[in-house]
Amino acid sequence: MAQTKSPKVFSSVRQEKHFLFVKAGDNLTLQCFYEDVVDARFYWYRQHLGQKPKLISTFYKYETNGIFHDEFKNNPRFRLETAKGKNHLKIRDLRTSDSAIYFCASSYLYRLDFAEGTTVNVEHPSSKLHTLVYQSASEIAQPGDSVTLNCTVETGSCGGEHSVYWFKNSEDSQPGLIHSQGGEEELCKNKTNVQTRSCVYKLPIRNMNASHAGTYYCAVASCGYILFGKGTKLNLNDGDVIYANFGDNVTLHCFYSSSAKHLSWYKQIPAASLSSTNQTPSLSNEEAL
Repeated sequence: MAQTKSPKVFSSVRQEKHFLFVKAGDNLTLQCFYEDVVDARFYWYRQHLGQKPKLISTFYKYETNGIFHDEFKNNPRFRLETAKGKNHLKIRDLRTSDSAIYFCASSYLYRLDFAEGTTVNVEHPSSKLHTLVYQSASEIAQPGDSVTLNCTVETGSCGGEHSVYWFKNSEDSQPGLIHSQGGEEELCKNKTNVQTRSCVYKLPIRNMNASHAGTYYCAVASCGYILFGKGTKLNLNDGDVIYANFGDNVTLHCFYSSSAKHLSWYKQIPAASLSSTNQTPSLSNEEAL
């Protein structure tokens, strides 16, 4: 049986996309939605890894145009798309410096309410950083197990120090930064004949349960750039229950002896409530041997 969980955190504003991988030079629209709330002012913030959030814009819903602040003021690459129920931020001609976490927020009186945030990674194929980030595609664990996720970072001739961050994205919790560590020397070694260092970073996860399932992204910040790995999907399998996210592919295993004549798969939908009776399993597939 596969189970899915949905976010239960309430917010006056919401951002539906939590991770975006885009190319330098592309145009991007960061969406922010709100319902019929009393909140009157809406904001966008940008936070580079390891730095404080910076205010990008302010929009008063009873006016037509928003206001941009500081370095974003009079910058033609940034503009707002506003209407009833939305306060979208549009960025043209993306640059690697636009890689950051973008937060939509709203306020009423003395309360400031933030959405979950969208992590934007701007990939630049001709980047001078020459840094590569490797992650395994997936890991499977049993409840109670301990798992260590690995991230290998190969740094080029940039020469500056780097920091590594771990992000988690899952259906049942808000995405965000869960761990950070500097470029400790004992984790790195120089490659022979080339100006490259290879560093291995580990994220230990102990006593696995359903809340740990999700995709974990490793990111490295160095020389003014941020690079993300492709992510490691951590799945939990306790035998009778497989925890999966919407859109995932799931393989169910069935083993049989040589004396079997037919193979059949049945699907049973869980009861809608504790008081209802179990539904009769329906035949899903049958195959003669």
